[in-house]
Amino acid sequence: MTYCVGLYLRDGLVLLSDTRTNAGVDHISTFGKMHVEEIPGQRVLALLSAGNLAITQAVWNRLREGVALPDGTYTLRDVPSMFRAAQLVGAAVRQVYAADGPSLSAQGLAFDVFLLLGGQIAGEPHRLFLIYAAGNFIEATTDTPYLQIGEHKYGKPILDRALSFDTSLSDGVKLVLVSMDSTLRSNLTVGMPIDLLVVQADALAVGVRRRITEEDEYFRFVRERWSAALREAYLQLPSPAWMRA
Repeated sequence: MTYCVGLYLRDGLVLLSDTRTNAGVDHISTFGKMHVEEIPGQRVLALLSAGNLAITQAVWNRLREGVALPDGTYTLRDVPSMFRAAQLVGAAVRQVYAADGPSLSAQGLAFDVFLLLGGQIAGEPHRLFLIYAAGNFIEATTDTPYLQIGEHKYGKPILDRALSFDTSLSDGVKLVLVSMDSTLRSNLTVGMPIDLLVVQADALAVGVRRRITEEDEYFRFVRERWSAALREAYLQLPSPAWMRA
């Protein structure tokens, strides 16, 4: 399994993904699930994936070679808008399903793929989409400024409580790291290292791209301080009166 999260903020995008894949308890591997296309000054787009690794890799390779839309064949490097980019990813998913879906079904396997697409193309604002296995998609909004795929339930509460569209990029980085740490602690199918991408609005280039390992000093600091803060917070809560009685 995996966990990927994307924040849609006023100042830009924060994206984070783990790297663990598994086909059983004795077959665990590390694969990057974040793919980036960047033409500085023109566009920067990132695709994060969860699900069957063969399917997600097939989708990415089709996107690099070109996918047909009604008005022509495009890649993420030349598609004219972010909305069309989401359509392009959806079309690639449907093409892979047409090619591999029947074979997977015959083996009793589901067509399992979820994708986050975030970025900005010159002349329009930054945007963040979640593409489903059917090729349809939804978009993050100012009311719901984050999207998740994979094992999302453990990392969701901190985002629901603390995140807003006006959250700064640096605070967004802290929140996704806490969200990931909560998931790492509760689910063994999500694992280190993790990949972080920060894209500032209108920069049209990658701001920060970092692979974070267990030895990363700042991530270790966040893990320890967050655990200590949670312990202190619950200890400071008063006991219920009916327990004291």
